[in-house]
Amino acid sequence: MTEYQNNLSQLKETAKQLSSKDREISIIRFICIASFAILFYQYYQSDQIIWLITSALTLIAFALLIRFHNKIRWKARFTNEKITVNEHELQFIEGDLSSFENGEEFIKHDHPYSYDLDFFGENSLYQSLNRTSTVSGRKILANHLLHILPTKEIEQTQESVKELAPKLDWRQGFLALAKMNPDSLESYDQLITWSDKKPVSINAFTRFISYLLPIATLAFLGIYLIASSSMSGNIGGLLFLINLGVLGAFSISIKKELMDTTKIEKILKQYSFLLEEIEHQSFSSEKLKNLQSQLIHHNRKASKAIHRLAILFGRMEHVANVFASPILNGLFLYHIHVLIGLSQWRKNHAEDIKEWLNIIGEIESLNSLANFSYSNPDFVYPKLNNNHHLHFEDLGHPLLSKSKAVTNSIDFSNHRYFILTGSNMSGKSTFLRTVGVNMVLAGIGAPVYSSKANVHPLPVLVSMRLSDSLTDSESYFYAEVKRLKSIMDQLVSEPCFVLLDEILRGTNSDDKRNGTIEVIRKMAAMQAYGGIATHDLEVCKTSDEFPEVLTNKRFEVEIVDDELVFDYKLRDGICQNKSASFIMKKMGVI
Repeated sequence: MTEYQNNLSQLKETAKQLSSKDREISIIRFICIASFAILFYQYYQSDQIIWLITSALTLIAFALLIRFHNKIRWKARFTNEKITVNEHELQFIEGDLSSFENGEEFIKHDHPYSYDLDFFGENSLYQSLNRTSTVSGRKILANHLLHILPTKEIEQTQESVKELAPKLDWRQGFLALAKMNPDSLESYDQLITWSDKKPVSINAFTRFISYLLPIATLAFLGIYLIASSSMSGNIGGLLFLINLGVLGAFSISIKKELMDTTKIEKILKQYSFLLEEIEHQSFSSEKLKNLQSQLIHHNRKASKAIHRLAILFGRMEHVANVFASPILNGLFLYHIHVLIGLSQWRKNHAEDIKEWLNIIGEIESLNSLANFSYSNPDFVYPKLNNNHHLHFEDLGHPLLSKSKAVTNSIDFSNHRYFILTGSNMSGKSTFLRTVGVNMVLAGIGAPVYSSKANVHPLPVLVSMRLSDSLTDSESYFYAEVKRLKSIMDQLVSEPCFVLLDEILRGTNSDDKRNGTIEVIRKMAAMQAYGGIATHDLEVCKTSDEFPEVLTNKRFEVEIVDDELVFDYKLRDGICQNKSASFIMKKMGVI
């Protein structure tokens, strides 16, 4: 928090200085243009060359000031975005996640774990992690949360996140840069669709006359202006009209190339700035260096190529200008040359553009994990093993306030599956989610809320919070059975980490008990790791049948001074205390 507050103070001071410079330059610009008007008037009155020279100098100074002024204003915008980034981090520390997109569009009810573990939506893990600002970044961060990586890739990601975590200024600068002209799903899809189209076919003859006709037009018009030759003027005028006719022949092709050029030009320039940041940064980790190396194409940097595309689209914008377009095309066949440039660009880079945008997204995703690591210095990177060893000490849920979170240790060395009992509100479901979320974080290369962790990455399968599928006319019970079937099918082919919470709720108690016991028996016979929560103490006896596989864990509740007291500490054995009747009596239900 201190770092963010210090940054905020420094950035606000910088913003204040830039604002002051902005005002000063505005005044100087006004003086320059006013001086130009006065000096040029003096030249007009006196016809003395000194006044013309000095007026020209003030005009040059004005033009240079415009460039400098634009740079100052850009720096001011960038600084203000960095201020916003730090303000959002301070709000986040206070528990306000509203400034970050929650990934609601990535909710998948049928995903093996993301819906059950609340990965997307309000106050979700995605919203907590998300420090992306591009469409690609949002997608890639979500995709990483939906897939457990192979061990080698986890190690590479851990290495990259460790490298990026202390680079606070660079990470915040990258995010601020992305926020200055954010893209949208519409503009992203539009750009990808454009790149997937076949390039416009422009034959050699058209390319030849695209240079010949403008040269001839300018030559004849030049002769007309110098020598006052009416024939040259007539020929130049005719060529001017021919050029417009040639443009008309390509009007359909030009329209096909057009997008919302003003908007796409700014977004492309923004992409080029982000790519340039990646290209110029010094990286040491294998994954980051590999991403960086993919931005070089035939000895040309991706940032330069994308910036070139932005310029081409900016030029294409003039085709809609009723004043500039006829002049530019009548004299130079301007938009034919732009069309040729776009066609050539697409031939050279159409296959690269999606990869380049994905690299921006990958960096944003890694920056998000790095920010998570930086903001939680007490979290650890799990050691990885290949012998199915799973061990967490002082494990907590990363979304819970550390001042309120109760941590527990869990080891799957002696028993790979636990049966968890406890009264209502004792913490069973929270603990299952805690284990599940940290298993996924470990499986994507992120640090986990634990003081010590040793993990064998496994597919995570969860059945905790299914919903009726009304569109498929499914009951809750049938949806749950389908989920259990998919879990069993995957366990046949490989070991998995399975978390179940009060399964088979949609049937009677005897059926539920028998079904739960049979599910546990089947998983005990297969390579299932994890745990199941249940209220049925009879289910716990299943551990006697598989003493080397199953163990009983519990959460207890005590009644102190006629109040329920939960300590949320995990214990060995079967739950002894019950709270349902007490709560109902307390609330006057019974």
